[in-house]
Amino acid sequence: MDAETLVIVGTGPAGLTCAVYAARANLRPLLIDGTLPGGQLTQTTEVENYPGFPEGISGFVLMQNMRQQAERFGTRSLSDTVARGELSPGGPHKLFLGGGKTIETQALVIATGARPRWLGVPGEEELKNKGVSACATCDGAFFRDVPIAVVGGGDSAIEEALFLTRFGSKVFVVHRRKELRASKIMQERAFANPKIAFCWDSVVDEILGVDADRVTGVRLRNVETGELSTLDCGAVFMAIGHTPSTEPFRDQVEMDERGYIRLQGQSSRTSIEGVFAAGDCADSAYRQAVTAAGMGCRAAIDAERWLAERE
Repeated sequence: MDAETLVIVGTGPAGLTCAVYAARANLRPLLIDGTLPGGQLTQTTEVENYPGFPEGISGFVLMQNMRQQAERFGTRSLSDTVARGELSPGGPHKLFLGGGKTIETQALVIATGARPRWLGVPGEEELKNKGVSACATCDGAFFRDVPIAVVGGGDSAIEEALFLTRFGSKVFVVHRRKELRASKIMQERAFANPKIAFCWDSVVDEILGVDADRVTGVRLRNVETGELSTLDCGAVFMAIGHTPSTEPFRDQVEMDERGYIRLQGQSSRTSIEGVFAAGDCADSAYRQAVTAAGMGCRAAIDAERWLAERE
């Protein structure tokens, strides 16, 4: 069994920033890549809201740069996944990897991120980053003066729709019910906005535009009548929730009802001493690369101080 001082699970902005800080503190952290090395950002073609890149930067390139920076200071990485964690207050903590290896570590940072929920309809996978997105803040500015569809009916969906009115010529909220689940104040804002329209009792059966290599519309089905219709649009934003990738640590660290890791106060500490969390797995509110990076910095500093206190 390999013994480590600090293991970071996840290699998105949170994990890699944590690695940069931890490596510069001479902790020689070990990164476990997970199922998507570099995280969700590697699937984003252009990132325009990360500070320091006035012309924007490819999400894949940004994450490669972060990895190279972490490795420059001595970070090591392992291409594997964590199948199960066995966490003990104060450590050491055991990680059972998908490849059959077991790692023991004094301190652990969980930076496994969260994944957006998708519809699983025809055209969705083919048109991701070509008009299909799950982040209006990330991609909304690419769709100026075109109709935009937002799928969902909760606060997140309405918040996305309101934000997208800054760019789209019209924003259509597609919701499977006759009324929204969003809070009253969010509903009032949406109903008062002349650029927002609603497609009630409707679900998306297909995203159109595969042959054109860009979204050209959606096929809607009325759940009450079964009637099919076509809504012309240049982009589709999914706002049906996210699922935190925290399954290997369920029933060990304290989480909320959705599976997001609860943090202690203003720190990155979890309910288990010596276990820290950063990024989207512990953040249901913002889910941005820059906030994840900040949380990764915090986790590295908290872990470094915790380890120093034990010496």
